Amino acid sequence: MKKRASKFVLAGAALLAVTSLGGCATKKFVREEVAVVGTRVDTVSGRVTTVEGTAKDALDRATAAGKLAEGKFLFQEVLSDDSMKFAVDKADLSPEGQARLDAFIDKLKTDNRNVYVEVQGHTDATGAKDYNYKLGEERAEAVRRYLNQHGVALNRIGTISYGPDAPVAPNETRDGRQQNRRVVLIVLS
Repeated sequence: MKKRASKFVLAGAALLAVTSLGGCATKKFVREEVAVVGTRVDTVSGRVTTVEGTAKDALDRATAAGKLAEGKFLFQEVLSDDSMKFAVDKADLSPEGQARLDAFIDKLKTDNRNVYVEVQGHTDATGAKDYNYKLGEERAEAVRRYLNQHGVALNRIGTISYGPDAPVAPNETRDGRQQNRRVVLIVLS
């Protein structure tokens, strides 16, 4: 029995030795694996640096644009429903609206300045919000197209739709909704 126990102990020791040898790595293997991982880390680090540089450039340009626009507000023209005659759910310019835009264009040409015009489209709060954003954009685009057709360069005109988000009057009354259906022209130099 003693002989049998020693055989088990010897077999267990041999098994333990074989198992532990398989877990050891040579220095060469470790160096090769570390080099591969190091290369991957360097590649990722380079990409992160590139992305950080690009993001920093974008932030710098945005900051510069903000500083350029800061304090350069010249005037604003509000073309509301009574002058533009935007019908409910429509973005078509009426003859009265075109006349108002003609006067606006004449003022821009008379001042003869390098200006930027932001065209803001607004709607009342009736209907779905997504539809109102689209309608506000269509109204702003109609004005942008008219300005461009009459001599204002496209690179000097930007459009944005506020939809129902910036009312000037309560939307509970017919008169209030009519006032909210408008286009605002902001002139910046």
